[in-house]
Amino acid sequence: MTARAALPRSRLRSNGGTPIVGTVTRGTTNPNRLRRMDRWIAATHGAELRRAADPVAVDLGYGAAPWTAVELLGRLRTVAPRTQVVGVEIEPARVAAAKPYERAGLHFRHGGFEIPLPRRPQLIRAANVLRQYDEAEVAGVWTRLCARLAPADGRSRGGLLVEGTCDEIGRRHVWVALGPEGPRTVTFATRLGSLERPSDLAERLPKALIHRNVPGEPVHAFLRDFDRAWAAAAPYASYGARQRWIRAVRDLTTDWPVTDATPRWRQGEVTVTWGALAPRG
Repeated sequence: MTARAALPRSRLRSNGGTPIVGTVTRGTTNPNRLRRMDRWIAATHGAELRRAADPVAVDLGYGAAPWTAVELLGRLRTVAPRTQVVGVEIEPARVAAAKPYERAGLHFRHGGFEIPLPRRPQLIRAANVLRQYDEAEVAGVWTRLCARLAPADGRSRGGLLVEGTCDEIGRRHVWVALGPEGPRTVTFATRLGSLERPSDLAERLPKALIHRNVPGEPVHAFLRDFDRAWAAAAPYASYGARQRWIRAVRDLTTDWPVTDATPRWRQGEVTVTWGALAPRG
């Protein structure tokens, strides 16, 4: 599939002869917005970053201000001190505005889905980037980005693409994790004190799933079952929202392939295999 076929609504721009693939986003960003995603990446992908000889992480589409790239560097270096972060933005003015924030281990580049780096990164984080695209375009973007990840070898599963959506202040977030081979898992993360029911997270489903939250689709069945487990766990609310969430997720494991365990559930997270939630057809 060519880039133009994969991204029918995107603009193919050029920078010195190099095609830049993508469309300018709204650029909305806030400090600390991506903290849940960052902490999950550090916990689950930190070992891969440490094993890499020269680990590079990309903050793709960081927006009108560079806060998320700055924060990503700090959080990843707590688990992999040699990690470097490159913020990539398709809007040249945003790159120029971010340049004063560069320092050792943090750089900003003009680019898009082609990921304009000389080597393949161990991580690409694309948060709130595909929200404006059509669902039919997602698979092409995923394929392009996964092809840019560091490959798997005998010691490593390869790089990781984390693509998802969150609200404006990062209380609710859902993301898909993909390796060089394609999608692996879906993670739901929330500030438990603000949650009325798990299906509240439906409005933050990534583009690949948000239009599939209808009867007959797996993600709809999952959120239905999660709400039922949450209701059944109501007696645990007297011990706090965290204990209620843990009990509800534990009940979910009976019927759904949950891949994580209590330490992540305590953070207001649950991760399920992609295959269990993937759109039908």
